[in-house]
Amino acid sequence: MTYLDYQATTPLAPEALAAMLPWLESQHANPHSPHREGRRAKAAVEVARDQVAALLPPGGRIAFTSGATEALNWAIKGTAGPIVTLATEHAAVLDTVAAEAARARQVTILPVNPDGVVDLDEARAAIQPGTGLVAAMLVNNEIGVIQPIAALAEIAHAAGAMMLCDAVQGYGRVAIPETVDLISISAHKIHGPKGIGALWIRDGVNLAPLMHGGAQEAPGRSGTLSPALCAGFGVAAKLMADRKNEDAAHIDRLWSLALDRLGPGWTINGSTEHRYHGNLNIRRANLDVNRLMSDLRDIAFSAGSACASGSGRSSHVLRAIGLTEAQARSSIRLGFGRYTTETELRDAIDAIVVAAEAQWP
Repeated sequence: MTYLDYQATTPLAPEALAAMLPWLESQHANPHSPHREGRRAKAAVEVARDQVAALLPPGGRIAFTSGATEALNWAIKGTAGPIVTLATEHAAVLDTVAAEAARARQVTILPVNPDGVVDLDEARAAIQPGTGLVAAMLVNNEIGVIQPIAALAEIAHAAGAMMLCDAVQGYGRVAIPETVDLISISAHKIHGPKGIGALWIRDGVNLAPLMHGGAQEAPGRSGTLSPALCAGFGVAAKLMADRKNEDAAHIDRLWSLALDRLGPGWTINGSTEHRYHGNLNIRRANLDVNRLMSDLRDIAFSAGSACASGSGRSSHVLRAIGLTEAQARSSIRLGFGRYTTETELRDAIDAIVVAAEAQWP
């Protein structure tokens, strides 16, 4: 199996697994308990917290969560005032702001240009004094487009609003502007374990709690933390920092290789200039994607974002950049990264091209 679905999840780093195993096999203490074993577990959590924080701006604190979905829900529901966000955001943002709108909170959803990037003039017109929160994704999970988060944060602050950055796909890969107020991240998108993420909260920002209970995390998140998941997250984050240049160079080589092997007939969805190169979302006219996936069962790639799998709907992101229903349904997403070899990607691209061309005998 050749795995090309890195935006859905990434392979677990062996080093992250090794860090987790002791806490799964023999070290089972609650990190919120005051006895010696509990303090040892807490110390492991705090080491992980520092490792995760090393890739985030200074001047804030981290609350571990069950994942980025919880972090985004908390950031949105824990704030007040009108919300401005983008049409290409993840469902964890769009569905949450829809729920807030149903409770009579004002919501504005900005369109994006055909390249997937927001128009800053339209953002300025929408983000007016009184706006409470602006929410935008650093790197889009479906088309890899990088949004101008620093510029959006500047506009938000000029209007007295806070800036929430969904950095799930960009954390450790693309610089996160230090001017944002809230950042959501997820471990399993950086070769860490599933089931843990975090919300970074700028000092001085206070959020209403999303869940009530023991308030184990100082910013107000309740629930017993898993030392195993925290340890795996921490080591995965440290690897992202240690391997940043190496990983980036490898991904750039894979991107170039993929483009060289695709040949004519394929169109890249979204900006090629403002883009993370580990995400290649492409389309071919009249491509039957279901048939393609059936013909290539030894290659794991996506016909859309994993969160919309099985919904029967075409990608809202591809529709937002102006693609027709037919174009959106003729698109595939190839995601690659640290553990993808050049040989694997070359052979997979060649197989995709051959299978696609076989649809037009």
